Amino acid sequence: MAKNWIYKTPGIPDEAFDQSEAVPGPTKEEIRVITISKARLREGDTVLDVGCGTGGLTVEAALQVGSRGKVYAIDEDEAAARLTSANVEKFGAQSNVIILSGKAPQALLNLPNADAILIGGGGTQLRTILQIAANKLKSNGRIVVNAILLETATTAIAELKSLGFKDIDITNISVAKGKQINSGTMMLARNPITIVSATKL
Repeated sequence: MAKNWIYKTPGIPDEAFDQSEAVPGPTKEEIRVITISKARLREGDTVLDVGCGTGGLTVEAALQVGSRGKVYAIDEDEAAARLTSANVEKFGAQSNVIILSGKAPQALLNLPNADAILIGGGGTQLRTILQIAANKLKSNGRIVVNAILLETATTAIAELKSLGFKDIDITNISVAKGKQINSGTMMLARNPITIVSATKL
């Protein structure tokens, strides 16, 4: 059983993760829940987490695929890889997580085929990352792209269509969290995220 999270459902509170001002993240709790849901993970699956940041999605995925599964977490920022390692250890997921410091898309080339690939952004290399990801995904594998920028989402949609993915789903998530102030509860909005997910034929 995982340390610090005794539940099967995803949604570890943000504050439970080790964090650093130097590394973005973690992916916010509600976004993580939906991302994991869109990935449709099963016990024993292999997952690639591209741009793992603090490792929030890495940990959530590792807990879903269990001891028979494997999660490969990739980030070009060595500080992010170290922070992901700390969070993986904190939640007791070391046995099924491999953390790699490398830049996508090149870092994907030597990884095994996967049942699901999670992509955080992708920047100017997103098209190439998606092309390599398409080759790495098993038949009926799932890909999920979390996009802060509209341009990232539209690039992901266009490229997934051109690659022949099916069931392309676009979900825009706007979350507001309650904050207690003297006079009551104020809702504070977070940046909206567009989640693009699809299935490989």
